[in-house]
Amino acid sequence: MAKKNSSIVQGHQARKRFGQNFLSDNFYINRIVDSIAPTDTDFMVEIGPGLGAITELLISKVKQLDLVELDKDLIPRLEDKFATANNLQIHHSDALKFDFSSLTQTSTNDSTSKLRIVGNLPYNISTPLIFHLLNFRAEIKDMYFMLQKEVVERICAKPNTKAYGRLSVMTQYYCETEMLFTVPPGAFQPAPKVDSAIIKLSPKAESLLTATDTKLLAEVVTSSFNQRRKTIRNNLKKYLTDDQLESLSIDPSVRPETLPIENFISIANWLAKH
Repeated sequence: MAKKNSSIVQGHQARKRFGQNFLSDNFYINRIVDSIAPTDTDFMVEIGPGLGAITELLISKVKQLDLVELDKDLIPRLEDKFATANNLQIHHSDALKFDFSSLTQTSTNDSTSKLRIVGNLPYNISTPLIFHLLNFRAEIKDMYFMLQKEVVERICAKPNTKAYGRLSVMTQYYCETEMLFTVPPGAFQPAPKVDSAIIKLSPKAESLLTATDTKLLAEVVTSSFNQRRKTIRNNLKKYLTDDQLESLSIDPSVRPETLPIENFISIANWLAKH
C-alpha cells in the first residue's frame, strides 16, 4: 500500500518554503481565540490564515478582519470559504513587506481602532517578522503568535538564563511579553518536529521607551551578544572604556546575559550623549 502523503491537507499541498504547518486541533484553535477574547469593536489581522481554521472563529466576533496570505493557491480557497462575509478583506502579500499602517488609515485613533494581530507564523521568518511589526507598534494593541517554543522562551527570557539574549532584550524593550501555553506537534498537519507555543506581545506606550536612539540601542545589544562567553568589556571595547562602564554602575567583567535591559539602555543613552 502506498504511503499517504502527510503534506497534503484538505486537498492542499503544504509547502515547506512557506513553512506551512496547519493548526488542525479544535481544542487549541478554540484556546487561541479564547485567549484573544475578540469583541465586535476589534480590528483584527491574521497573518498566514492558511486554510482558515482560526479565521472561521474570528470572523463573526470582530468588526473587521484582514488576512495577509503569501500562498496564492490559498487565496481562492479563502475567498470561497468566506464569500458571504462583509467584514473581511484578503491581502495576497508577504507579511515581511506588508504596510500594516495602511489598515488603520481609515479608522480613528482611539484604542478600539488599534490592530489586534494573530498568526501561526512560519518559524523561518518569525524573528524578522516580529521586528517588522514593531515598526508599526503605535498602531497595534496586541499580538498573539504561534512560534517555535524555543523562540518564545528566548523572547520571554530573564537575565542570568541561557535563553536570554538579543531577541529577549529588544522584544522586551518594546513589548510586554507573556508565554500563554504550549502546543504539541500532533495539533498540526503536517506535524512539525518541534513543540510550539503561543506568545502574547503587548506594545508599550511610547512614554515608557526611554532610549534616545533606538538604532544605537539595537547596535549595542547586538554587539553585546555577538560573543556570549566574552565579558561586556570585551564585546563593547570599541564603544566605551572600563571607567565609563563603571560610571554607569556596570561591572566590566560580567557577561552580557547577566545585565538587565536598563543597563543596555543606559549604555546606548550614554553613547548618544557623548
